[in-house]
Amino acid sequence: MSDESVNQSATSPDEAAARSDVQWQKILSPEEFHVLRQAGTERPFTGEYWDTTTEGVYSCRACGSELFASTTKFDAGCGWPSFFAPLAEDRVRYISDESLGMKRVEVRCANCDSHMGHVFEGEGFKTPTDLRYCMNSLSLTLRPAQG
Repeated sequence: MSDESVNQSATSPDEAAARSDVQWQKILSPEEFHVLRQAGTERPFTGEYWDTTTEGVYSCRACGSELFASTTKFDAGCGWPSFFAPLAEDRVRYISDESLGMKRVEVRCANCDSHMGHVFEGEGFKTPTDLRYCMNSLSLTLRPAQG
């Protein structure tokens, strides 16, 4: 993140909605801006969290809103951090995405509307939800558990 890094306590939805692209570009690195604000995707097996097993909470890198717990993270073998559920359904929002000739469901931070990744269903993973929230590491910040 840039020197003018986002305060890791969550930014309010009103504050996030009021930010212009120019303001987001001052807060985020060019790579973070591309993923979070332009719905880009980092290359698989390159992000800092794709194979992390550290316990803690994953927050939106743009606004600090807590989105996923490490207890729902699993190795999907896809090269991106994968979770089977968000902390709560009101933490994320879903958008139909038919780009790239595919039908997918985009996942965004409900607080600041930043792109996180996509959610996939029915892939046969042995998780409680049979969902795979395939997130970009650049969209997340891990706050390790205390102790």
